[in-house]
Amino acid sequence: MNILFFLTPKNEVAYIYDTDSLRQALEKMENHSYAAVPIISKKDGHYVGTLTEGDLLWSIKDRGDLSLRAAEEISIMEVKRHWDNEPVDVDVNMEDLLNKAMNQNFVPVIDGGKHFIGIITRKDLIQYLCKKLVTVQLEAGGMGIGKK
Repeated sequence: MNILFFLTPKNEVAYIYDTDSLRQALEKMENHSYAAVPIISKKDGHYVGTLTEGDLLWSIKDRGDLSLRAAEEISIMEVKRHWDNEPVDVDVNMEDLLNKAMNQNFVPVIDGGKHFIGIITRKDLIQYLCKKLVTVQLEAGGMGIGKK
């Protein structure tokens, strides 16, 4: 199966650039209610890593008394990241995609030039697999979940 079926394209994804400030990242994550966002290189569009709420909280805690004005002066690249979601190439096989998705809420997808093209969410994969399971069960005689 082609993984592009599951892709949420870059233009529909909330992400931040590696040139953004700590304040910009905070505001983007707040506005979209996301716990993690991809970081993209402004220069070449490459996937840089993943910024999480936890990364932001630890950074703010370590800085002590941080105002929003001061957060405008801190580059997001100064924030220590504890975990980056590993990207997959657009031609990855389904098994490798599922293995990544088991440990990440979203999987960044890159093209052959390493440019970020979007994400695949664990939720989208689970929804697809649930529909597939129901279809298989119905074809096998209606032995659905919960039936004895």
